[in-house]
Amino acid sequence: MRSRLAFRLSIVLAVFGLLAVACSSDDPGTASGTSPVAADCTPAESPIVTVTAYSNVYDVYGKLISTFQSDWKESHNDQQIQFSTSFGGSTTQAQNVIAGFPADVAALSLYPDIQLIEDAGLISHDPTQDPEGGIVASSAVVFDVRPGNPLNIDNWDDLAKPGVEILTPDPASSGGARWNIVAAYGAAMRGEVPGYPANDPAAAQQLLTDIFENVTVMDKSANDSIKNFQAGNGDVAITYEYAVLAAQNSGLEDEMVIPPSTVAIETPVSVIDANAEAHCVQDVAAAFVDFLHSDEAKELFLTVGFERSVDLKAAQAGDDGAYQPIDDLFTTDDIGGWDELQNDTVFGPDGAFTKALAAAQG
Repeated sequence: MRSRLAFRLSIVLAVFGLLAVACSSDDPGTASGTSPVAADCTPAESPIVTVTAYSNVYDVYGKLISTFQSDWKESHNDQQIQFSTSFGGSTTQAQNVIAGFPADVAALSLYPDIQLIEDAGLISHDPTQDPEGGIVASSAVVFDVRPGNPLNIDNWDDLAKPGVEILTPDPASSGGARWNIVAAYGAAMRGEVPGYPANDPAAAQQLLTDIFENVTVMDKSANDSIKNFQAGNGDVAITYEYAVLAAQNSGLEDEMVIPPSTVAIETPVSVIDANAEAHCVQDVAAAFVDFLHSDEAKELFLTVGFERSVDLKAAQAGDDGAYQPIDDLFTTDDIGGWDELQNDTVFGPDGAFTKALAAAQG
């Protein structure tokens, strides 16, 4: 396992180094994959909108797209909008767009992946100024355990015990992986993990080290990770709440444990302006993103996607049914914000995760 983790460390550091270079470009026009904006744009009779999305939302986006198509056709003289979709690890999807994948809309796991596309010059507006800050749904980082929870896993410190086999995806390619890491780090920093004192970066780093010493597999996406767990590998998978709820809804034996303190996963969507304009679908792409903030879409996120409200208080309260209350549901802003987490305290060169993974591989 040490050799696997050493290899993963080199991949993680290399990818984050490449992302930093991409984000430092001062000339958006030089970014690879930047699509020229069509000077004379004539909309197609049946426009095609290309959506790139992170891996776990395949089912709900299928329903969202179908509903939007029906609504649009009814209100636009029977015009049919076509969609082309791609699903995968969130960071990989963002990198693919930068490299030239012609997506018009990005539905990704976390804002830094949207920002990669923005910094490459392909998103010309500020996505945080979109409705609800660009966030269309929320969830929480939870534990998927074996039926009956035989290892009595309840909190993050239980994942640090020797011998626990953990699955979590690779942060070099998966946004879900970074949510998992931030959830553990934040819970420790907030003093909600026994044995790891509050407001102590060294203690939070030690928790990550202890957890990653037990990680046996880091798949390329959150969807791959939970499928690997469902195939019988590992004792626990760290994952999205809605992934476990979806598995239970389909009749699988996944059992969910919500740790007392966990992060609110906030998933953003944005029009990729340069591509949408070049493909002459800017209006349709913007209408689709607006639709994702509608009451109709929120109901689909809840009932098909098993995701929580964008409103933090409502998300934390749950509904005492499928969505249980969460004792301490915090946001990335509560622990410094994504810029600080990404570039300094957690994923930076001297960040807690960077050092923890190096220590875990020995």
